[in-house]
Parts: sequence; C-alpha cells; structure tokens
Amino acid sequence: MKTIDELLTEGVAGKRVFVRADLNVPLDGGTITDDGRIRAVLPTVKALADAGAKVVVASHLGRPKGAPDPAFSLAPAAARMGELLGTDVAFATDTVGDSARSTVAGLADGQVAVIENLRFNAGETAKDDAERGAFADRLADLADVYVGDGFGAVHRKHASVFDLPARLPHAAGHLIATEVGVLKKLTEDVKRPYVVALGGSKVSDKLAVIDQLLGKADRLLIGGGMVFTFLKAKGYEVGASLLQEDQIPVVQEYIERAEKSGVELVLPVDVVTSAEFPDLKTKAPGHPHTVAADAIPADQLGLDIGPETRKLYASKLADAATVFWNGPMGVFEHPDYAEGTKAVAQALLDSPAFTVVGGGDSAAAVRLLGFDENAFGHISTGGGASLEYLEGKTLPGLAALED
Repeated sequence: MKTIDELLTEGVAGKRVFVRADLNVPLDGGTITDDGRIRAVLPTVKALADAGAKVVVASHLGRPKGAPDPAFSLAPAAARMGELLGTDVAFATDTVGDSARSTVAGLADGQVAVIENLRFNAGETAKDDAERGAFADRLADLADVYVGDGFGAVHRKHASVFDLPARLPHAAGHLIATEVGVLKKLTEDVKRPYVVALGGSKVSDKLAVIDQLLGKADRLLIGGGMVFTFLKAKGYEVGASLLQEDQIPVVQEYIERAEKSGVELVLPVDVVTSAEFPDLKTKAPGHPHTVAADAIPADQLGLDIGPETRKLYASKLADAATVFWNGPMGVFEHPDYAEGTKAVAQALLDSPAFTVVGGGDSAAAVRLLGFDENAFGHISTGGGASLEYLEGKTLPGLAALED
C-alpha cells in the first residue's frame, strides 16, 4: 500500500488531490458537537496543502436518500476545517456539478476545498457496479491523484471509497496508515494478556467479532445493552432491559466455547437500573438503583454496570499488555448512567497496556466525559471498520488502495 509520504516525495505541487475523508460528524442543527473526525484528517490535508497540492476533500455525512438534504450538508464541517487550518476552505454546494467543477478549477496551489455530501448522489452507495462506476468517473474528473484517508468508511463498497481509487494514482493518507498499523498490533504478534472490553446496545452487532476474539483474546469483558442477552443466556431474569431473544442460542454457544478454550468471559455482578429510560436532552435526574445482576426487577431496565462490576473490570484490565475497547458500558450520555463507561476509560489510562479505543460511541464517550484523548494509545475514527478488520474481513476501501 503506497503511503502519502511516498506521494509527497514524488511531488504533488500543482496537482489536484482528491482526499476521501470521514467528516461524518455529529450535528445539533448546524452545530458540530464533536469535531474529532475533522481533526483526524488534518495532518493529511495540511501536508498536501503545504506541498502545493490543490486539495479536494470529500466525505459523506449521515444517511441522506441519494438526493440533497440541507440537514446533512457538509457546510458546517467545511467551515470548521477552515477554522482548524487557520485558512479559508472553499465549499462546493454539489458533488460533481457546476459548483464542484468551478470550485476545484478556482483553487490555487496549496488551497483546500470541500465538496458537498457524496451521498447526495445515489451513485455513491449504489449496489449496481455500473451506476457506482459512473459516479466515480465524474469524481475522477475533479482530480489527478486520490488519497484515501476516511478510515470510518473503508468497510463500505462505495464509489468514492472503492471505485475511485481504481481510476486514479492512489495512496493511503496518514490516518489510514496509522489505523492499519494499530490494528495489526491487535491481530499479529499480540502482546499478552490481551483483554477486550465490548459494550454497546445490540449483541448482534458484535457477534462476528466475538466469534473471532474467542480464539485470540485472553479475556472478554461485556457491558452495555448487549450484556442482558448474555445474562439471559445464563438463565438470569433481565426485567425490561434491552434483550435480543433470537440471539440467546448463539450467545450460549459462545459462553460454552469461551469456557472450553480458556478465554475468560467476564459479565457484570451488579447493574444500575431504572424504571424508565433517561431524558438525554434535558439530563433531568433519573432514578437509578443498583441491583445484583441476577436480581433485576421485572419493571426495571439495566442502564449501566454497577459499582462492584466497575471494580471487577478495572482489576481485569490492570494486568493487561494489550487492550481493545469498543462500546460504552451504559447510557454514558446521562450522568446517572455514565460511571461504568468512565470507570473503563480510567482503567485504560491506569493500565500500562497498549490501549485502543475502537471508535464510534467509545471515542465519543472519551471526549464527552472529559478524558485526555492523547493519554490513550490510540482512538480509532472508525468503529464499524475496526470491528470488521478484527473479524478478518476484507475491507473494500483498504483493498482498493493496494497496488
């Protein structure tokens, strides 16, 4: 895989360089609530601009239905990128139309432009190869070189991720090179003990990675909404907690496999519950109760791991040499149910292990809860991409960058 360092050595001055970034930032109206993904691509954008390239940044945001939708405009991301770079960033109001063509044509060497949300064009996500390819052809007209740096999208077979690199000389940006290097540390010659903490809402989202990790990790810590399917599989009552009953047989099989293979599968010993889901907008006080994991009342739903479990999980992380954490331990957006996620994050900071926070809600939690991002070994920008890499899948966006 050619890297941006090699590309810069060859020279990019005067060339139009298309950077496929991941600017899929959370928005509250038109206000960005977490600019981590914009910051993550800045080293690549700045390096290209400083080398005299005409930088064309492209990304998706949200899930528009293949047509323009103001709610998903990248305009706020473009403005924020300009603020962070300390320079004007041009913005094209379409993807491959008149605005995009004129905006790119107007770039001087060293200038940066962002084009509108790629998913405003149905060709970006089309299942049909010809339709996707036709959109990639039009994107290719905007550039001389392609740099893939949107790690959060490399697991998608989309036009700008998979088809476009085949049409242009291509290289991996700094972010993708870093992400792949980190993930190799979790899959090749892993330093042990290797501990994985998994949370999030649905166990079905994590089954494939659990399947792989049962043969690789030494210890699995389970939390979040997904844990209640595990507790139910052990015969516990889970009250009104989130439950995927159809996944119970698979989870039971995984519990048995873990026992046979010597992988320590650690489940909560207590949980924090409430009779209702908290109001995440007003942050109005909830009504939390701590109960034993095998004694959840019928009218209560579990919203976080309990204090004894926090201590238990911290102890299970303390002697690790490698840690991968993906998914919060509870409803971290509300202060009454954030302590479990906070405890795991703190345990990672206290551990001498090489620690990887696997993107998505975990990365958002680290920032929301006030932790220093630089104190962790690595915070991934792509939760889904990280998981699929660990599952052993071929990621289209990485395959497309291979020579």
